[in-house]
Amino acid sequence: MVELRPATASDAPAVAGIWHRGWADGHLGHVPDELVAARTEQSFADRAAALVDRTVVATVDGAVAGFAMVHGDEVEQVYVSADHRGGGVAHVLLAEAERLVSAHHDTAWLAVVAGNTRARRFYERRGWTDEGPFTHRAPGGVDVPAHRYVKRLRPTP
Repeated sequence: MVELRPATASDAPAVAGIWHRGWADGHLGHVPDELVAARTEQSFADRAAALVDRTVVATVDGAVAGFAMVHGDEVEQVYVSADHRGGGVAHVLLAEAERLVSAHHDTAWLAVVAGNTRARRFYERRGWTDEGPFTHRAPGGVDVPAHRYVKRLRPTP
């Protein structure tokens, strides 16, 4: 059974490991070499620790199986460990991220690297709309070709 809870500082190493491996799966070959060089294992550890206050973790049998990060109206990150992919963890995390955004915003958005077709199909199946390509400025200032996805979370008045 998947359980959700706010991340704690002690979750940061598990989040960093899932993030590092998952990022490589979806981004290598689809982002500038400059970004690949900047995304070291340590960079994920540093960012996971710094962003724990905006992170929700999904646990399965007490172990961190995935996480989501939300900032304002943006679903910044949704990652699931390879061992738990296909088991519904991503659906639970995305639903929670949408719930968190909807507390303050009518619409959520997220960026998906153009070549990450697995993620793009996942979001589309969950009702997100591809608004087309844009240049996403990744942390560290690297421009990345991406697609902007949006989802209306509350009905239009």
